[in-house]
Amino acid sequence: MNSISRHPRVWIVYYVLALLISPFVSGDGQVPLGQFSNPPKRVAVIGAGAAGSSTAYSLRKYADASSTPVDITVFERASYIGGRSTTVNVFGNPAYPIELGASIFVEVNYNLVNASRDLGLVVKSASQARPKESEDVIGVWDGKEFVFRMQDTYSWWNIAKLIWQYGWAPVRTQNLMKATVNQFLRLYEEPIFPFKSLTAAAMRVGLLNTTATRGSEFLNNNHVSADFSRDIIQASTRVNYGQNLGLIHGLEAMVCMATDGAMAIQGGNWQLFDAMLKASHADVKLNHTVSSVERNRDSTLTVTYSNNDSAQKKLVFDEVVIAGPLQYSDIALDPIPEHTPDKIPYVQLHVTLFSSPHQLSPKYFNLQGPDARAPETILTTLPRGVDLGSSEKGVGPANFWSISTLQTVDSEDHPGESHYVYKIFSPERPSAKFMRDILGLEHPENSSPADNTTIGDLPKEDISWYYEKIWHPYPFLHPRVTFEDTLISPNLWYTGGIESFISTMETSAHMGKNVAALMSQSWQGEALHKRVGQESTGESRAEL
Repeated sequence: MNSISRHPRVWIVYYVLALLISPFVSGDGQVPLGQFSNPPKRVAVIGAGAAGSSTAYSLRKYADASSTPVDITVFERASYIGGRSTTVNVFGNPAYPIELGASIFVEVNYNLVNASRDLGLVVKSASQARPKESEDVIGVWDGKEFVFRMQDTYSWWNIAKLIWQYGWAPVRTQNLMKATVNQFLRLYEEPIFPFKSLTAAAMRVGLLNTTATRGSEFLNNNHVSADFSRDIIQASTRVNYGQNLGLIHGLEAMVCMATDGAMAIQGGNWQLFDAMLKASHADVKLNHTVSSVERNRDSTLTVTYSNNDSAQKKLVFDEVVIAGPLQYSDIALDPIPEHTPDKIPYVQLHVTLFSSPHQLSPKYFNLQGPDARAPETILTTLPRGVDLGSSEKGVGPANFWSISTLQTVDSEDHPGESHYVYKIFSPERPSAKFMRDILGLEHPENSSPADNTTIGDLPKEDISWYYEKIWHPYPFLHPRVTFEDTLISPNLWYTGGIESFISTMETSAHMGKNVAALMSQSWQGEALHKRVGQESTGESRAEL
């Protein structure tokens, strides 16, 4: 007879303990993970853009599903949520929000589409607000002429026109894009999701050959004509990424052609990431800059931060997520990991928003006739015979990436007068001369080609409002076959590796979800290990 049976009082103690613990024991006699009185996991997310917001949102969902207590703190050095997704109000009027950064997402962007639905946000068509005063929705300009003009994105006339001008290249491109997107979507599914190594995951879904090849070569290898590639696909890579097909890799070139169901959140896409953070119940610290992350002896991480110019403070966390490009974060890591993410070149993009009573000048774009009107969206490409495809400064004679007529607004100074709102993407700041030219305005008599005046020097009757911003919105997407891993060092996570693979709101959000899933899995592994240890210890004691 064992020792327990010889001491009846021990049975009473065990009986009382059984009564106390029984509410927490599942029907199969197992204690559910997360039901022990463990302290909450402390998680810091640095960055409140698409990746950081998605990390917090997804982590809360995973933690709730597994009954794991978690405290999430989000640090954001800017004064707003959304990162590169942000809006500017024309005339400072919130009735006229304009996207300054990321403008649209599409129907295959499942993370954004599902979250916008689940969080009750209103989605609108991306082209809903455009004036619709020109017959041409889109025109592709090579600096001298329009090489293609399209009246309605989905009309049969445009399909016939494309095939007449470019043969079967549009059909081949559509099929190639769908096949590539289907490969990419495997990154959303088990057994590949969640993935610790983006490189290994890309290899498993068969996309490394696509990222290893320049877009021009990838299209040529798949029998897409050079004319269609230059005129249509390159126009898309330029407006989306400020890069030509001879530089950008094949995967991102295909992503540019996946435009079905383009949509946006009414009032600004930043609201999606704001709603994610609210749903995560995170402690969001805006205007807080993280200066360092230091590893402690017990493997926790100390985050040093400050609110603007205030004194530095420190908080200790179990996990830290750097949710943005490390090279722009100014965060010191101590100790320095064996491998830190490589510094890569990013595009410098000038975004110019402005309103004007004037329409774009048909004369500037060599359009003739009394009823001629410039297309509402003007994309650009390189002329035939101009070889700037592989240059990081390959804008060519057009001198800009795109000009879009976004909507009309009521004039602030002249009630009842409609003004057009425009957005220009360009590699350099537009000059006052360029602005006069595209609006068909007269030049001052004393002006010269060397004039360095800017949009701010133009009369308010011509430019009623403007806003300028310099971004580093995406990297130069050079061909490559390796990408940064999600774990920089133990418990220190990184989302920025996906930037060189595909740089979009959706992919940043997906990497945030991926990091959250991996983190949750690691916690469940710890809890299971602890439970097994407790059970084995209990069995050992029972044998005494």
